[in-house]
Amino acid sequence: MTKERAIFAGGCFWCMVQPFEELPGILSVTSGYTGGTTENPTYEDVLSHTTGHTEAVEIIFDRDQISYEKLVALYWTLTDPTDAFGQFEDRGDNYRPVIFYDNDVQEHTAIDSKKALQASGHFGDKEIVVTIEPSQPFWSAESYHQGFYKKNPERYALSARIRHDFLAQQWGDRGEKS
Repeated sequence: MTKERAIFAGGCFWCMVQPFEELPGILSVTSGYTGGTTENPTYEDVLSHTTGHTEAVEIIFDRDQISYEKLVALYWTLTDPTDAFGQFEDRGDNYRPVIFYDNDVQEHTAIDSKKALQASGHFGDKEIVVTIEPSQPFWSAESYHQGFYKKNPERYALSARIRHDFLAQQWGDRGEKS
């Protein structure tokens, strides 16, 4: 087994957990915060917009079973990569879309994937605004955020419906299943 890490941000972190957790080769998916200046921030700290953090998911995966490229490809179908100031009903800098990379291979994979998505014309003439940044310390969110879709299925379903129409229009069968 070859463990590797991926970190993606864009919208509420708990909205991205289920689609990644359901893939073969995923060892863990953790909701949390990254990209800011405060050590071990709380949800309230991040919502204050004073720490610089964004909500993100940290995915530990077995590279022998699933590729980083597949994770990046799924990420594109879970977000609106043309919206730099949040996702769907989640607005603000703490919801900005980012692919964080741990090494040169991840960085180049993310850059190439972003260029390919832009060149595909999938989003018309809209710019793909997801930033690609080096990883920073990742802080796990509070326990009530972990596995949110399992603990709060009704609230998760409501949020998923809001995203679903956009994603279905953009990606059809390739988009997130809700």
